[in-house]
Amino acid sequence: MLAKGLPPRSVLVKGCQTFLSALREGLGRPRVPTAEGAGISTRSPRPFNEIPSPGDNGWLNLYHFWRELGTHKIHLHQVQNFQKYGPIYREKLGNVESVYVIDPEDVALLFKFEGPSPERFLIPPWVAYHEYYQRPVGVLLKKSAAWKRDRLALNQEVMVPETTKNFVPLLDAVSRDFVSVLHRRIKKAGSGNFSGDISDDLFRFAFESITNVIFGERQGMLEEVVDPEAQQFINAIYQMFHTSAPMLNLPPDLFRLFRTKIWKDHVAAWDTIFNKAEAYTQNFTSELRQKGKVDHNYRGILYRLLGDSRLPFEDIKANVTEMLAGDIHDPAVALVRDGAQPEGAGYATGRGFGRPAPGPGRHGHNAAAGATPESQHQGDSETLVQVSLYALGREPTFFFDPENFDPTRWLSKDKNVTHFRNLGFGWGVRQCLGRRIAELEMTIFLINMLENFRVEIQHLSDVGTTFNLILMPEKPISFTFWPFNQEATQE
Repeated sequence: MLAKGLPPRSVLVKGCQTFLSALREGLGRPRVPTAEGAGISTRSPRPFNEIPSPGDNGWLNLYHFWRELGTHKIHLHQVQNFQKYGPIYREKLGNVESVYVIDPEDVALLFKFEGPSPERFLIPPWVAYHEYYQRPVGVLLKKSAAWKRDRLALNQEVMVPETTKNFVPLLDAVSRDFVSVLHRRIKKAGSGNFSGDISDDLFRFAFESITNVIFGERQGMLEEVVDPEAQQFINAIYQMFHTSAPMLNLPPDLFRLFRTKIWKDHVAAWDTIFNKAEAYTQNFTSELRQKGKVDHNYRGILYRLLGDSRLPFEDIKANVTEMLAGDIHDPAVALVRDGAQPEGAGYATGRGFGRPAPGPGRHGHNAAAGATPESQHQGDSETLVQVSLYALGREPTFFFDPENFDPTRWLSKDKNVTHFRNLGFGWGVRQCLGRRIAELEMTIFLINMLENFRVEIQHLSDVGTTFNLILMPEKPISFTFWPFNQEATQE
């Protein structure tokens, strides 16, 4: 996660620590290997350039990275670097230099010193598109006072428990319809079960869920025949995320000046997202003017924002666009991935609006003092510190048997087991704006599914992941659904 907040004279020093000492041992877990030179003790912050690094030539580093793994495997690259350099290292890839940390206690201290208006890493291709085409921005790309004004207004509608409880019936209705979709498929199959990849269905489910919460209206994405324009919107969001990763470490203007296909596809995706979001919003406001105030029932986030004079209409539209984009892509991917991935895979939401990182493998901080307590280094006010959640989630120092999917680990009240380890939505005042929606959406969906079906994986094997700002399965995951109530499939 990325944030400014430490005064320049401050350093994250935690008493007498060893320079690049091994990560803390606990619960009988092995140490993380440390880099050469570990064991030097000091109370003074060491120079920034002494943080272990593969070298300061960002273009050479980027060439080696592309040749070995490629942009869609950045999370695996970080794992390798932690194994090589220890619990903190710095790396310059292209024109982006970052310090990477893995220890939850270091992460806690970074967040502790956030200021009242923390900044986040601005994803370069998104910034380039919005600036070049002069698109309005919401909390995702805003800073300082403008960000704070929007965020405070939106928090009241998407984060406060008294408000978010209104989402439950809206999300439950969509989840129940998804259950009906599977029952229809089981009936059609005639074999008493249904087997297949449901990832496309989950994207449509996520679209139906977020539009119901924002507009208070259903779009019919779980019907037998779906709206082709709505499907275009979903496809555009996927394309926007997919084309972002290759432009993270090179100036996006280069892609634009050379008229590369990846830039053209990225622009086309954003154009579709804005045009469709604009159409949905305008249709809603037109119908609202015609109908007026019909009843006192909850009618969605947009209705509430329009009734509140704190945000201008253009800012409301910009934030609705970001919410639609973020909350369609991320829950759908998380629901597919969490059925087959080990603990700590991360759910990041980069995505997404207001999220403090471009994905579960790349969370970080923009800290005024780019230092961690383990290493006691000091950087300048623009040091980008990234918390590598993928590597953290697979580190046995912090997770017992991390490759095993074990949700019960999060029920522990021992902070040594859970403290600053579940950061998929970020933390603090700039955590993911859609967090409560996504949490409710996934929880209600899983409750409905597990009440109605026994779910099996056809082939029990490790599923590779690819980085498209958030982690996605490398190949389709096929599930088999057995209904508990066979009569429901006959209805």
